[in-house]
Amino acid sequence: MEVRASSKYVRMSDKKVRDITRVIAGKNAEEALQFLKFIPKKSARFVAKTLASAIANAFCKGVNTEVLVIKEVIAEQGIALKRSVPASRGSAHPIRKRTSHIKIILTDNLK
Repeated sequence: MEVRASSKYVRMSDKKVRDITRVIAGKNAEEALQFLKFIPKKSARFVAKTLASAIANAFCKGVNTEVLVIKEVIAEQGIALKRSVPASRGSAHPIRKRTSHIKIILTDNLK
């Protein structure tokens, strides 16, 4: 059975989140959650929170959480908040504050 969880509009660039998602793809869900606690990056907290939500969703559906494997982890680009910072001579430089969407799919099939 497949179980999904997602986090939308996470205030972190999708490139920074993908660095973490590549590490945990294909691992056991419980082990990956413990592994994420020791990664000293802000994006690891966002991925861990989404993974914990997916495990909780599986528990509510009655799936054995000890055999869950991460089938797919996706970090997509979200909207970019457009801001500007004052610059010299009365001009302004644009700043794009990027967001991302994190999707995690867990499965208990070991095929």
